[in-house]
This record gives sequence, structure tokens and C-alpha cells, in this order.
Amino acid sequence: MNDNAAQPGAITSAELTSQPEIWSRALELPAEQLALLPSAGERVLVIGCGTSYYIGDSYANLRNDAGLGRTRAAIPSELNWVDDDEHIVVISRSGTTADVVTLVEKYRNTHTITAILGDVDTPLGQLCDRIIHLGFADEESVVQTRFATTVLTTFRSSIGAVSATLIEDARDALALALPADPAEVKHVVFLGHRWSVGLAYEAALKLRESAGAWTESYPVWEYQHGPISCAGPGTLVWMLGDLPDIVADDIRSTGAWVYENTLDPQANLVLAHRLAVALALIAGRNPDTPPFLNRSVLATS
Repeated sequence: MNDNAAQPGAITSAELTSQPEIWSRALELPAEQLALLPSAGERVLVIGCGTSYYIGDSYANLRNDAGLGRTRAAIPSELNWVDDDEHIVVISRSGTTADVVTLVEKYRNTHTITAILGDVDTPLGQLCDRIIHLGFADEESVVQTRFATTVLTTFRSSIGAVSATLIEDARDALALALPADPAEVKHVVFLGHRWSVGLAYEAALKLRESAGAWTESYPVWEYQHGPISCAGPGTLVWMLGDLPDIVADDIRSTGAWVYENTLDPQANLVLAHRLAVALALIAGRNPDTPPFLNRSVLATS
């Protein structure tokens, strides 16, 4: 633990700041590791809880849009079926998430299962034969930042979907001014489209977990179908990607701030992580150890 760990948010801040370098390490994973992930033509089911589910949803949209095979993401407790030919990919930083462990135990003898883990000396590490170990991205903080984004970097690398500017965009996200003065922000809405919808859900979750903030997240074309009625002065509406002018104009008419940038949508998560820490400190919370949260949920559904 670093010397500044006693300061609220110090651990999370150090971990989120390390993301450009950690993502670079993910891009250097050997080909035999990436080959454990689904190949073109395979049907894929990505399993995860919370943050891991949102990252899985982003990967599913990227893979579907690339025409690489039907891909879906699911939460174990809400899973209705598993097709016989689905390659199951499980994501777990802790390697102990109870719902994921139960699912792997059920299907490990009938399906190909690949696990992406932060810790292999765990129940999932013992159950799974095909493992991509991202121990270099593991975290002390309860709230995930760099592990989740490193999983997404690995997914994107495996399907050739890493933008040329990703690492530099992440560095820029560490240097940019925050989209609004945190002291004046009352309400934050994240919008996404296709693969960035999962990122919008994840960004909103980070602000809720870290700061207890009022946050929402939607596909961009759904926002005007009701949720926009909550917007007004003190609302920050943040688009992860390109915001259509017609939507932007309607948002501005509410008195809300509209924010978008030219960064890779994934790099926007780094900026959102910074906002989460800032809002948490204003609220008197320690983003390293938010109330009622643990690194892993051990109770089964």
C-alpha cells in the first residue's frame, strides 16, 4: 500500500492514473493468451456481475458489429438459457464472485469456458483451465477502475478493435479539465451508442459507488423518451461518442450542461473516474472504501 493510502481516495486515484500504462501492458499480451478468447464464427456468452457485466456488454456489441459471431452478455442471476455451442467468457477481478462460480461449476464439463481474472489463487482460478490472468491490473480499491478497462482493452485487442489513439487519449483524459465544477454538479447522465452504452452504464455506476451521486445512463436515442424530463440546471449530460445535434439541442433547452469530446469512448471512463473521486471527496466519502460495498459478493442468488 502506498504512503498516501491514509488519504481518502489516494488508492483509487493512483490506480485510475495508472490506466494508460496498464492498458499498454494489455496490448502486449502474447498471442497465445489472446487466442484463448473466442475466435471468429463462435457464438459467445459473456458472464459478469456489475462492472464486469457492463464491460461484457460493450465487448458483445463490438463483436456483433464486427460480424464475428453472435455475442451476448448476461448477469448469472438473470440468465435464462445457455446454448450448447456457446463459448462462455467469465469476467471476475476477485475470482470469488459466487454467482459466477456457480455458473462455471454447472457448465465447465459441457462448454468451453475462458476466464479473465485478476487473481488466479481463487475458486475461479481453480475451476477454469483457460485463464487470461490480468494480475498486473488488479486493485486495492473496492471500486473497479483499471481492471475493468484493462479487460476491455484485452477484448478490443483480441478482435482488432483498438483505436490508434487509445493510449494517448487515456493520457489526455488524465490532463483534461473536468467537464463541470464538481461543486455545482447535482445530477449526471451518461449517454452511449452501441458499444459505448455499456461504458455509459459503467461510468454512472462509478459515480454512484464512489460518491453516492444521482446518476443515470441510457442509449442516446432513448434519452428523449422520458428521462430528459429530469434534466435541468445542475445536470451534466455526458455523451460517450458523437452526440447528435438534435439531441444536444433538446438537452440544452432544459438548462443542463452538455459535454462531449473527441476521445475514444473508453478513454472517457478515465475522466469519469476522476469526476467520481472529486464528487466523493465533496460528499465526504472515501472512494477507496465506499459504504456497504466489498470487492466481491459472496452470497449466491
